[in-house]
Amino acid sequence: MSVRTLPLVFINLGGEMLYILDQRLQALNTSEDNSEKGVWSENDRKRVMNDIVGTMFSKDFMDELLKPQQLYSHRTMKTVLTRLAHASIMRLNPASMDRLYELMVMAFKYQVFLCPRPKDLLLITYNHIDNIREFVKHTPVLVNQVDETHRKIIEVYTSLSEGEFQLLRQTLLIFFQDMHVRVSLFLKNQVQNPNGRFAMSTSGPVPYGIDVPGLIRAFDNKGRELRRSEFPTGGSYTSPIRKGCFELHGDRVLKLGMNMYTVNHLEETQTSKTPSVKTDDAPNLLAKEELNLLARLMGSMKAENKPKVETGFRINLFTTDEEEEEAVASGAEESMFGVINIQAMQDEQAATELARIAGEFAEGEEQPEHLSSSKGDDLLAMMDDL
Repeated sequence: MSVRTLPLVFINLGGEMLYILDQRLQALNTSEDNSEKGVWSENDRKRVMNDIVGTMFSKDFMDELLKPQQLYSHRTMKTVLTRLAHASIMRLNPASMDRLYELMVMAFKYQVFLCPRPKDLLLITYNHIDNIREFVKHTPVLVNQVDETHRKIIEVYTSLSEGEFQLLRQTLLIFFQDMHVRVSLFLKNQVQNPNGRFAMSTSGPVPYGIDVPGLIRAFDNKGRELRRSEFPTGGSYTSPIRKGCFELHGDRVLKLGMNMYTVNHLEETQTSKTPSVKTDDAPNLLAKEELNLLARLMGSMKAENKPKVETGFRINLFTTDEEEEEAVASGAEESMFGVINIQAMQDEQAATELARIAGEFAEGEEQPEHLSSSKGDDLLAMMDDL
């Protein structure tokens, strides 16, 4: 497992979160719903973005994040990102944060799947950083923070070998392997199957520096070409356009990591765990039941009861408070992290044996668990101090 994976996961997931929040806050600003008018202003939207970016790219926080360390679990990563979202005057309830986290992870997972070569993971990260920089372009201090972090990323990652980038990509795939949440935008474009797994295309440009497949060449011991033959590739491949820029500024060429939550996709971007039924007479259960993170399910934004010097906002990713209560009651908080309790006290001998086995597992996992927990606690403590 690569010890350089954590910073890329945090920056890319954080970038996806900012895309979602910024798009929704802008949508609320133009809403015709009278209940949402006057609740917040454009300055409040900018403040939310500035506060989150300022915490995300804090020097001490990034220095800790860039230290070689094991990748966190989904639970720990979601805790860090929740704390990041709450670094502003905005608040998300736990059930809404679950839905937001799922969409963030699935978007980044899709980008990793489509990444032409392992090193291009940096281009995906740079696209996120470039867009985050654009969010705070009117605040020079924050732009400098983003630039400083970008320079550190370049310094740390450009020296890695191709094998290390491959290990990094494999670590990301292991991190994503149990996440199969359906996103209706992906389903509509037929890049995701009903079971939540992505359908990869067998066409398009090949990675930079790679020849288009379909040709076999044979050489003699002196390096002279003897013959060549062609074979069917099963797809339609083209030559790469050009190499993307890995510097602080430039044309990344690769579009993965850009903001996909545009106005055109506003009503199409949803998440679901309900099977899709497509018949002439039956209703579309997917459309009826799934959570629309960007439009219908990110509910009204209400001011909290705080002193006049501080105005707070609460964003709910459910349509109504009743729907939120139902999600919590049904265990939405533990949808990904279920716990199974085993009762073995009736058999004393079995209980003793299970305790012995559990102790062996605890001894074997003591060191890595301690490392992951302490690192996560350090980062969370830093975020509290910011």
